[in-house]
Amino acid sequence: MEQDRNQTPRANRIHIGFFGRRNAGKSSLINAVTGQQVSVVSDILGTTTDTVEKAMELLPIGPVVLIDTPGLDDSGALGELRVQRAKQTFSHTDIAVLVVDASVGMTQDDRRILQALTEKHIPALSVWNKWDLAENTVLPEGAIAVSAATGDGIEALKERLGAFYRERTATQKPRHLFGNFLAPEDVVVLVTPIDESAPKGRMILPQVQAIREILDGHAICLAAQPQQLPAVLRLLNRPPRLVVTDSQAFGQIKEIVPAEIPLTSFSILFAQLKGVLEPARKAAQTLEQLSDGSRILISEGCTHHRQCDDIGSVKLPRWIRGHTGKELRFVFSSGTEFPEDLSPYRLIVHCGGCMLNEREMQYRLRHSAERNVPMTNYGIAIAHMHGILDRALAPFPDLHQAWSRTASG
Repeated sequence: MEQDRNQTPRANRIHIGFFGRRNAGKSSLINAVTGQQVSVVSDILGTTTDTVEKAMELLPIGPVVLIDTPGLDDSGALGELRVQRAKQTFSHTDIAVLVVDASVGMTQDDRRILQALTEKHIPALSVWNKWDLAENTVLPEGAIAVSAATGDGIEALKERLGAFYRERTATQKPRHLFGNFLAPEDVVVLVTPIDESAPKGRMILPQVQAIREILDGHAICLAAQPQQLPAVLRLLNRPPRLVVTDSQAFGQIKEIVPAEIPLTSFSILFAQLKGVLEPARKAAQTLEQLSDGSRILISEGCTHHRQCDDIGSVKLPRWIRGHTGKELRFVFSSGTEFPEDLSPYRLIVHCGGCMLNEREMQYRLRHSAERNVPMTNYGIAIAHMHGILDRALAPFPDLHQAWSRTASG
Protein backbone atom coordinates (compact mmCIF):
# COMPACT_ATOMS: atom_id res chain seq x y z
CA MET A 1 0.00 0.00 0.00
CA GLU A 2 2.86 2.37 0.78
CA GLN A 3 4.26 1.90 -2.72
CA ASP A 4 0.90 2.65 -4.34
CA ARG A 5 0.46 5.76 -2.23
CA ASN A 6 3.84 7.10 -3.25
CA GLN A 7 3.52 6.29 -6.93
CA THR A 8 -0.03 7.37 -7.77
CA PRO A 9 0.29 10.72 -9.59
CA ARG A 10 -1.31 13.59 -7.74
CA ALA A 11 -3.46 14.42 -10.76
CA ASN A 12 -4.96 10.91 -10.66
CA ARG A 13 -6.09 11.18 -7.04
CA ILE A 14 -9.56 12.16 -5.88
CA HIS A 15 -9.35 15.65 -4.38
CA ILE A 16 -11.55 16.10 -1.29
CA GLY A 17 -11.86 19.66 0.04
CA PHE A 18 -12.98 20.55 3.57
CA PHE A 19 -14.75 23.93 3.68
CA GLY A 20 -16.58 25.89 6.34
CA ARG A 21 -16.47 28.77 8.79
CA ARG A 22 -13.52 29.49 11.05
CA ASN A 23 -13.32 27.10 14.01
CA ALA A 24 -15.95 24.75 12.63
CA GLY A 25 -13.34 22.03 13.17
CA LYS A 26 -12.18 21.44 9.60
CA SER A 27 -8.57 20.75 10.57
CA SER A 28 -9.56 18.59 13.54
CA LEU A 29 -11.88 16.61 11.30
CA ILE A 30 -9.15 15.99 8.71
CA ASN A 31 -6.80 14.82 11.48
CA ALA A 32 -9.50 12.47 12.78
CA VAL A 33 -10.30 11.10 9.32
CA THR A 34 -6.64 10.46 8.49
CA GLY A 35 -5.48 9.39 11.94
CA GLN A 36 -2.55 11.78 11.40
CA GLN A 37 -1.58 15.29 12.48
CA VAL A 38 -2.10 16.74 9.02
CA SER A 39 -3.16 20.22 10.14
CA VAL A 40 -2.37 22.46 13.10
CA VAL A 41 -5.30 22.68 15.50
CA SER A 42 -6.12 25.24 18.20
CA ASP A 43 -9.08 27.08 19.70
CA ILE A 44 -7.83 30.37 18.26
CA LEU A 45 -10.15 31.70 15.56
CA GLY A 46 -8.64 31.29 12.08
CA THR A 47 -5.72 29.01 12.96
CA THR A 48 -5.55 27.69 9.39
CA THR A 49 -4.18 30.63 7.42
CA ASP A 50 -3.50 28.92 4.08
CA THR A 51 -4.62 25.81 2.25
CA VAL A 52 -2.90 22.55 3.18
CA GLU A 53 -3.01 19.62 0.75
CA LYS A 54 -2.08 16.10 1.86
CA ALA A 55 -1.73 13.15 -0.53
CA MET A 56 -2.55 9.86 1.15
CA GLU A 57 -4.53 6.61 0.97
CA LEU A 58 -8.07 6.89 2.34
CA LEU A 59 -10.12 3.72 2.44
CA PRO A 60 -12.55 2.84 0.98
CA ILE A 61 -11.80 5.36 -1.82
CA GLY A 62 -8.08 4.82 -2.41
CA PRO A 63 -5.46 7.45 -3.31
CA VAL A 64 -6.74 10.93 -2.45
CA VAL A 65 -5.63 14.49 -1.81
CA LEU A 66 -7.25 16.03 1.28
CA ILE A 67 -7.51 19.82 1.21
CA ASP A 68 -7.74 21.84 4.43
CA THR A 69 -8.80 25.43 3.88
CA PRO A 70 -9.02 28.65 5.90
CA GLY A 71 -12.47 29.69 7.10
CA LEU A 72 -14.50 31.17 4.29
CA ASP A 73 -16.00 33.71 6.72
CA ASP A 74 -12.62 35.35 7.36
CA SER A 75 -12.58 39.15 7.32
CA GLY A 76 -10.21 42.07 6.91
CA ALA A 77 -7.70 42.62 4.14
CA LEU A 78 -5.61 39.56 5.05
CA GLY A 79 -8.72 37.49 5.66
CA GLU A 80 -10.05 38.29 2.21
CA LEU A 81 -6.78 37.04 0.70
CA ARG A 82 -7.16 33.81 2.67
CA VAL A 83 -10.73 33.40 1.42
CA GLN A 84 -9.56 34.01 -2.12
CA ARG A 85 -6.86 31.32 -1.78
CA ALA A 86 -9.39 28.90 -0.31
CA LYS A 87 -11.82 29.49 -3.19
CA GLN A 88 -9.04 28.79 -5.69
CA THR A 89 -9.18 25.16 -4.55
CA PHE A 90 -12.77 24.91 -5.85
CA SER A 91 -11.37 24.44 -9.34
CA HIS A 92 -9.70 21.11 -8.49
CA THR A 93 -12.02 19.79 -5.76
CA ASP A 94 -13.82 16.59 -6.81
CA ILE A 95 -15.82 16.21 -3.57
CA ALA A 96 -16.51 18.91 -0.99
CA VAL A 97 -17.11 18.38 2.71
CA LEU A 98 -19.04 21.29 4.20
CA VAL A 99 -18.11 21.29 7.90
CA VAL A 100 -20.83 22.83 10.06
CA ASP A 101 -20.32 23.59 13.75
CA ALA A 102 -23.14 21.56 15.28
CA SER A 103 -22.94 23.54 18.54
CA VAL A 104 -23.93 26.64 16.57
CA GLY A 105 -26.01 25.15 13.77
CA MET A 106 -26.26 26.09 10.11
CA THR A 107 -25.43 29.78 9.70
CA GLN A 108 -25.88 32.20 6.83
CA ASP A 109 -22.15 31.83 6.11
CA ASP A 110 -22.59 28.06 5.81
CA ARG A 111 -25.47 28.56 3.38
CA ARG A 112 -23.36 30.93 1.29
CA ILE A 113 -20.54 28.38 1.14
CA LEU A 114 -22.95 25.63 0.10
CA GLN A 115 -24.39 27.91 -2.58
CA ALA A 116 -20.89 28.66 -3.91
CA LEU A 117 -20.11 24.94 -4.12
CA THR A 118 -23.41 24.30 -5.91
CA GLU A 119 -22.68 27.04 -8.44
CA LYS A 120 -19.32 25.40 -9.19
CA HIS A 121 -21.06 22.01 -9.66
CA ILE A 122 -19.04 20.45 -6.83
CA PRO A 123 -20.86 17.56 -5.10
CA ALA A 124 -20.93 18.28 -1.37
CA LEU A 125 -21.49 16.35 1.85
CA SER A 126 -22.83 18.25 4.86
CA VAL A 127 -20.95 17.13 7.99
CA TRP A 128 -22.00 18.46 11.40
CA ASN A 129 -18.92 18.42 13.60
CA LYS A 130 -18.85 18.90 17.42
CA TRP A 131 -22.03 16.83 17.67
CA ASP A 132 -21.01 15.99 21.24
CA LEU A 133 -21.53 19.68 22.10
CA ALA A 134 -24.86 20.07 20.30
CA GLU A 135 -27.96 20.51 22.44
CA ASN A 136 -31.49 20.05 21.13
CA THR A 137 -30.15 20.12 17.58
CA VAL A 138 -32.06 18.39 14.79
CA LEU A 139 -29.74 16.89 12.18
CA PRO A 140 -30.87 17.88 8.67
CA GLU A 141 -31.75 15.09 6.26
CA GLY A 142 -28.67 13.81 4.47
CA ALA A 143 -26.22 15.39 6.91
CA ILE A 144 -23.72 13.36 8.93
CA ALA A 145 -23.13 13.87 12.66
CA VAL A 146 -19.54 13.49 13.85
CA SER A 147 -17.23 14.55 16.63
CA ALA A 148 -13.57 15.00 15.75
CA ALA A 149 -12.87 15.28 19.49
CA THR A 150 -14.40 11.93 20.51
CA GLY A 151 -14.08 10.06 17.21
CA ASP A 152 -17.81 9.37 17.03
CA GLY A 153 -19.07 9.08 13.46
CA ILE A 154 -15.62 9.23 11.83
CA GLU A 155 -15.74 5.69 10.39
CA ALA A 156 -19.29 6.30 9.17
CA LEU A 157 -18.06 9.50 7.49
CA LYS A 158 -15.30 7.62 5.65
CA GLU A 159 -17.79 5.00 4.48
CA ARG A 160 -20.17 7.74 3.36
CA LEU A 161 -17.37 9.46 1.43
CA GLY A 162 -16.64 6.16 -0.32
CA ALA A 163 -20.30 5.63 -1.23
CA PHE A 164 -20.62 9.27 -2.31
CA TYR A 165 -17.63 8.85 -4.62
CA ARG A 166 -18.92 5.58 -6.09
CA GLU A 167 -22.37 7.04 -6.77
CA ARG A 168 -20.89 9.91 -8.75
CA THR A 169 -18.41 7.86 -10.75
CA ALA A 170 -20.58 4.81 -11.47
CA THR A 171 -21.62 6.11 -14.90
CA GLN A 172 -18.26 7.63 -15.84
CA LYS A 173 -16.13 5.70 -18.29
CA PRO A 174 -12.51 5.66 -17.15
CA ARG A 175 -10.14 7.57 -19.40
CA HIS A 176 -6.85 6.09 -20.53
CA LEU A 177 -3.77 7.92 -21.76
CA PHE A 178 -3.78 5.99 -25.06
CA GLY A 179 -7.55 5.70 -25.34
CA ASN A 180 -8.38 2.41 -27.09
CA PHE A 181 -5.49 2.67 -29.53
CA LEU A 182 -3.21 -0.04 -28.14
CA ALA A 183 -3.57 -3.82 -28.04
CA PRO A 184 -1.43 -6.43 -26.22
CA GLU A 185 2.03 -6.86 -27.80
CA ASP A 186 1.81 -3.60 -29.74
CA VAL A 187 5.17 -1.82 -29.76
CA VAL A 188 5.28 1.81 -28.64
CA VAL A 189 8.43 3.90 -28.98
CA LEU A 190 8.81 6.81 -26.58
CA VAL A 191 11.19 9.57 -27.68
CA THR A 192 12.55 11.19 -24.54
CA PRO A 193 15.16 13.91 -25.06
CA ILE A 194 17.77 14.07 -22.30
CA ASP A 195 19.03 17.64 -22.42
CA GLU A 196 19.78 20.48 -19.98
CA SER A 197 16.06 20.82 -19.16
CA ALA A 198 15.64 17.12 -18.22
CA PRO A 199 15.77 16.36 -14.47
CA LYS A 200 18.90 14.50 -13.42
CA GLY A 201 18.55 10.82 -12.62
CA ARG A 202 14.85 10.43 -13.33
CA MET A 203 12.18 10.68 -16.00
CA ILE A 204 9.37 13.22 -15.98
CA LEU A 205 5.82 12.27 -15.02
CA PRO A 206 4.30 12.04 -18.55
CA GLN A 207 7.01 9.57 -19.58
CA VAL A 208 6.60 7.47 -16.43
CA GLN A 209 2.82 7.45 -16.73
CA ALA A 210 3.02 6.44 -20.40
CA ILE A 211 5.39 3.57 -19.62
CA ARG A 212 3.13 2.29 -16.85
CA GLU A 213 -0.02 2.39 -19.00
CA ILE A 214 1.73 0.64 -21.90
CA LEU A 215 2.87 -2.14 -19.57
CA ASP A 216 -0.54 -2.36 -17.88
CA GLY A 217 -2.02 -2.99 -21.33
CA HIS A 218 0.52 -5.79 -22.00
CA ALA A 219 2.04 -3.80 -24.85
CA ILE A 220 5.78 -3.35 -25.36
CA CYS A 221 7.58 -0.11 -24.55
CA LEU A 222 10.87 1.10 -25.99
CA ALA A 223 12.46 4.43 -25.04
CA ALA A 224 15.16 6.32 -26.91
CA GLN A 225 16.62 9.76 -27.36
CA PRO A 226 16.00 11.42 -30.73
CA GLN A 227 19.51 10.58 -31.94
CA GLN A 228 18.93 6.86 -31.35
CA LEU A 229 15.47 6.71 -32.93
CA PRO A 230 16.67 5.68 -36.43
CA ALA A 231 18.61 2.76 -34.91
CA VAL A 232 15.57 1.67 -32.89
CA LEU A 233 13.34 1.65 -35.98
CA ARG A 234 15.95 -0.38 -37.90
CA LEU A 235 16.14 -2.96 -35.11
CA LEU A 236 12.41 -3.69 -35.14
CA ASN A 237 11.17 -6.49 -37.40
CA ARG A 238 7.79 -4.75 -37.72
CA PRO A 239 6.76 -1.08 -37.54
CA PRO A 240 5.80 0.20 -34.10
CA ARG A 241 2.13 0.80 -33.44
CA LEU A 242 2.90 4.30 -32.27
CA VAL A 243 5.76 6.75 -31.70
CA VAL A 244 5.28 9.28 -28.91
CA THR A 245 7.67 12.21 -28.70
CA ASP A 246 8.28 15.18 -26.50
CA SER A 247 6.40 17.98 -28.30
CA GLN A 248 9.46 20.17 -28.70
CA ALA A 249 11.13 17.45 -30.81
CA PHE A 250 8.26 17.21 -33.34
CA GLY A 251 10.23 19.03 -36.02
CA GLN A 252 13.11 16.55 -35.82
CA ILE A 253 11.10 13.38 -35.24
CA LYS A 254 8.59 13.88 -38.08
CA GLU A 255 11.50 13.65 -40.52
CA ILE A 256 12.70 10.34 -39.01
CA VAL A 257 9.44 8.43 -38.54
CA PRO A 258 7.91 7.15 -41.81
CA ALA A 259 4.54 8.69 -42.64
CA GLU A 260 2.71 5.35 -42.29
CA ILE A 261 3.70 5.08 -38.59
CA PRO A 262 1.39 7.04 -36.26
CA LEU A 263 3.17 9.85 -34.43
CA THR A 264 1.92 11.94 -31.53
CA SER A 265 3.24 13.65 -28.40
CA PHE A 266 2.96 13.30 -24.64
CA SER A 267 1.20 16.65 -24.44
CA ILE A 268 -1.46 15.55 -26.94
CA LEU A 269 -1.98 12.28 -25.06
CA PHE A 270 -2.66 14.27 -21.90
CA ALA A 271 -5.07 16.58 -23.71
CA GLN A 272 -7.03 13.46 -24.62
CA LEU A 273 -6.80 12.13 -21.05
CA LYS A 274 -8.10 15.38 -19.54
CA GLY A 275 -10.95 15.66 -22.05
CA VAL A 276 -9.74 18.88 -23.72
CA LEU A 277 -8.38 17.54 -27.02
CA GLU A 278 -11.11 18.67 -29.43
CA PRO A 279 -11.44 22.26 -28.16
CA ALA A 280 -7.64 22.52 -28.02
CA ARG A 281 -7.46 21.39 -31.66
CA LYS A 282 -9.97 24.05 -32.70
CA ALA A 283 -8.14 26.71 -30.69
CA ALA A 284 -4.88 26.04 -32.56
CA GLN A 285 -6.44 27.68 -35.63
CA THR A 286 -6.27 30.97 -33.74
CA LEU A 287 -2.53 30.98 -34.43
CA GLU A 288 -3.46 31.98 -37.99
CA GLN A 289 -5.57 34.91 -36.78
CA LEU A 290 -3.10 36.75 -34.55
CA SER A 291 -2.02 40.29 -35.27
CA ASP A 292 0.74 42.59 -34.08
CA GLY A 293 0.30 43.30 -30.39
CA SER A 294 -1.86 40.22 -29.66
CA ARG A 295 -1.32 38.91 -26.14
CA ILE A 296 -0.80 35.20 -25.58
CA LEU A 297 -0.96 33.54 -22.16
CA ILE A 298 1.36 30.55 -21.82
CA SER A 299 0.27 28.55 -18.79
CA GLU A 300 1.95 25.62 -17.07
CA GLY A 301 0.32 23.47 -14.42
CA CYS A 302 3.53 22.91 -12.49
CA THR A 303 6.27 25.11 -11.09
CA HIS A 304 9.84 24.34 -12.04
CA HIS A 305 13.13 26.12 -12.40
CA ARG A 306 13.13 27.61 -15.89
CA GLN A 307 16.15 26.70 -18.00
CA CYS A 308 17.91 28.94 -20.51
CA ASP A 309 15.99 27.32 -23.39
CA ASP A 310 12.76 26.56 -21.53
CA ILE A 311 9.94 25.36 -23.76
CA GLY A 312 7.24 27.53 -22.22
CA SER A 313 9.05 30.82 -21.75
CA VAL A 314 11.61 30.67 -24.58
CA LYS A 315 10.94 28.09 -27.31
CA LEU A 316 7.18 28.50 -27.73
CA PRO A 317 7.29 32.30 -28.00
CA ARG A 318 10.12 31.99 -30.53
CA TRP A 319 8.28 29.40 -32.61
CA ILE A 320 4.96 31.26 -32.51
CA ARG A 321 6.60 34.53 -33.55
CA GLY A 322 8.38 32.73 -36.38
CA HIS A 323 5.20 30.99 -37.53
CA THR A 324 3.00 34.08 -37.48
CA GLY A 325 5.54 36.71 -38.45
CA LYS A 326 3.83 39.00 -35.91
CA GLU A 327 5.11 41.07 -33.00
CA LEU A 328 3.31 39.36 -30.15
CA ARG A 329 3.24 39.87 -26.38
CA PHE A 330 3.59 36.87 -24.08
CA VAL A 331 2.49 36.50 -20.45
CA PHE A 332 3.27 33.45 -18.30
CA SER A 333 1.50 31.68 -15.43
CA SER A 334 2.38 28.49 -13.57
CA GLY A 335 1.19 26.14 -10.86
CA THR A 336 -2.22 26.80 -9.34
CA GLU A 337 -2.20 30.42 -10.50
CA PHE A 338 -4.55 30.87 -13.46
CA PRO A 339 -5.80 34.40 -14.18
CA GLU A 340 -9.38 35.24 -13.34
CA ASP A 341 -9.31 38.08 -15.85
CA LEU A 342 -8.58 36.69 -19.32
CA SER A 343 -9.80 39.72 -21.26
CA PRO A 344 -6.28 40.88 -22.31
CA TYR A 345 -5.54 37.61 -24.13
CA ARG A 346 -6.20 36.52 -27.70
CA LEU A 347 -5.04 32.93 -27.10
CA ILE A 348 -4.00 30.61 -24.26
CA VAL A 349 -1.38 27.91 -24.85
CA HIS A 350 -1.46 25.43 -21.96
CA CYS A 351 0.89 22.59 -21.07
CA GLY A 352 -0.37 19.01 -21.10
CA GLY A 353 -1.53 19.37 -17.48
CA CYS A 354 0.08 16.20 -16.15
CA MET A 355 0.18 17.74 -12.65
CA LEU A 356 -3.45 18.92 -12.75
CA ASN A 357 -6.50 16.75 -12.25
CA GLU A 358 -9.24 16.56 -14.86
CA ARG A 359 -11.55 18.90 -12.95
CA GLU A 360 -8.87 21.63 -12.89
CA MET A 361 -8.22 21.30 -16.62
CA GLN A 362 -11.93 21.31 -17.36
CA TYR A 363 -12.35 24.41 -15.19
CA ARG A 364 -9.58 26.25 -17.06
CA LEU A 365 -11.09 25.27 -20.41
CA ARG A 366 -14.60 26.32 -19.33
CA HIS A 367 -13.34 29.55 -17.76
CA SER A 368 -11.57 30.41 -21.02
CA ALA A 369 -14.53 29.47 -23.22
CA GLU A 370 -16.94 31.59 -21.14
CA ARG A 371 -14.66 34.57 -21.84
CA ASN A 372 -14.27 33.72 -25.54
CA VAL A 373 -10.53 33.10 -25.26
CA PRO A 374 -9.46 29.93 -27.15
CA MET A 375 -7.20 27.57 -25.19
CA THR A 376 -4.90 25.17 -27.02
CA ASN A 377 -2.11 22.91 -25.84
CA TYR A 378 1.69 22.84 -26.25
CA GLY A 379 1.75 19.69 -28.39
CA ILE A 380 -1.24 20.64 -30.52
CA ALA A 381 0.13 24.12 -31.19
CA ILE A 382 3.57 22.77 -32.11
CA ALA A 383 2.11 20.04 -34.36
CA HIS A 384 -0.06 22.67 -36.05
CA MET A 385 2.95 24.91 -36.69
CA HIS A 386 4.86 21.95 -38.18
CA GLY A 387 1.91 21.06 -40.41
CA ILE A 388 1.45 17.58 -38.89
CA LEU A 389 -1.57 18.05 -36.62
CA ASP A 390 -3.68 15.70 -38.75
CA ARG A 391 -1.05 13.00 -38.31
CA ALA A 392 -0.60 13.68 -34.60
CA LEU A 393 -4.33 13.16 -33.97
CA ALA A 394 -4.51 9.84 -35.87
CA PRO A 395 -4.25 7.74 -32.66
CA PHE A 396 -7.69 9.07 -31.70
CA PRO A 397 -9.88 7.74 -34.55
CA ASP A 398 -13.23 9.23 -33.45
CA LEU A 399 -11.85 12.75 -33.23
CA HIS A 400 -9.70 12.32 -36.32
CA GLN A 401 -12.59 11.08 -38.49
CA ALA A 402 -14.94 13.82 -37.28
CA TRP A 403 -12.34 16.47 -37.97
CA SER A 404 -11.50 15.02 -41.40
CA ARG A 405 -15.18 15.04 -42.39
CA THR A 406 -15.50 18.67 -41.26
CA ALA A 407 -12.33 19.71 -43.11
CA SER A 408 -13.33 17.95 -46.34
CA GLY A 409 -16.85 19.34 -46.18
